[in-house]
Amino acid sequence: MTKEIYQGLEQLGAKSDAPQTPEEAVLEYVKNPRPKSDYCVRFTCPEFTSLCPVTGQPDFAHLVLDYVPGDSLVESKSLKLFLQSFRNHAAFHEDCTVGIAERLVEEMKPKWLRFGGYWYPRGGIPIDVFYQTGEAPKGVWIPEQDVPTYRGRG
Repeated sequence: MTKEIYQGLEQLGAKSDAPQTPEEAVLEYVKNPRPKSDYCVRFTCPEFTSLCPVTGQPDFAHLVLDYVPGDSLVESKSLKLFLQSFRNHAAFHEDCTVGIAERLVEEMKPKWLRFGGYWYPRGGIPIDVFYQTGEAPKGVWIPEQDVPTYRGRG
């Protein structure tokens, strides 16, 4: 594969500080090297953090992104920096989860996307939030996310 698909990326291979806000974060994309094949891409972020908009206390989640690319792929370093930009962002679990998924769908235009936000308890109640664009393309292996529900200390 040629390096031409990486041209134009500003964050990959460069020192890049985490953006202060999600709005400031720049998601970068590369051309899908296999546009004629439908396949699933998975990113897992087991240590996502944001802030409770009421108390300002930290919230923690395990995020799982699955998507079937269209013409482009999200570049992993830019995705990591985007997710880090939520560290000081105050929003409810639903807003963070769905907002991340909607931005990816709007910008990347995947054939299909599923996003799971498995949140650790706030006030003793775990909240899980799920977003999906529709049915996955036929014939694509989409593994289960297999994130266990919260069980406390076991």
